[in-house]
Amino acid sequence: MPSEGVEHPRHIRSFVRRAGRLTVGQAKALDVLGPQFLIPFQEQLLNFSSFTDPQVTINSIAPPAGSMPADDQKGLKNHSKTVFEIGFGMGEATAHIAKVLPDTLFLACEVHQPGVGALLKRIEEQNITNIRIVSHDAVQVLDKMIPKASLDGIHIFFPDPWHKKRHNKRRLIQPPFIATLAQHIKPGGYLHCATDWQPYAQQMMEVLSAEPALKNAATAQDGYAEKPHYRPLTKFENRGIKLGHGVWDLVFDKL
Repeated sequence: MPSEGVEHPRHIRSFVRRAGRLTVGQAKALDVLGPQFLIPFQEQLLNFSSFTDPQVTINSIAPPAGSMPADDQKGLKNHSKTVFEIGFGMGEATAHIAKVLPDTLFLACEVHQPGVGALLKRIEEQNITNIRIVSHDAVQVLDKMIPKASLDGIHIFFPDPWHKKRHNKRRLIQPPFIATLAQHIKPGGYLHCATDWQPYAQQMMEVLSAEPALKNAATAQDGYAEKPHYRPLTKFENRGIKLGHGVWDLVFDKL
């Protein structure tokens, strides 16, 4: 961890490098499913209308008992909405939400390769076809690959809270970054952030409330939203709740 006195990076990054080894299953998922679900970073804008469900059987690692026939897993469906997720960890929530919202295309960013492999495994095990993954810094992906006013939503769940006060400036949720996010959301779209660290929730509320292109969608007096139906309680989150820890959801609409 950087020592006190280290300058804040000139450019915001959406991630922190973490060590971790791929399991055999994660490595196999990357090898087998990567060509279908991974999008390489490129300095060219994506055309979301060109994305269709894979036309091949995705149960190519270990078909689960009772899985549907291969022909039923083929699809040419265009997705009606596109949601961008920044930092999906091991992919538990991403996979769940993609199943709950099958008509939405989820473009998910994560640089941690074990996490990418884990999400690919979930994709295979749960027959999910509406996720694409970019294993690259989300800030650069936004800048180079995402057209302005093209996203129906953005999800940022449990970003690194940088607990120590001297490191708070390294937090992802800062005014310049939120202004950039707002530029990429369609009018009527939304930004959904969640954290289990109250000081960070307070900072998020201040930053999002100060962005003129966004409006708080919550009706509660404190400004925090009820957990939307699509976001699951993860094992980590459930453990924290049992220990008395809070979780704060913030949902803001694009004007």
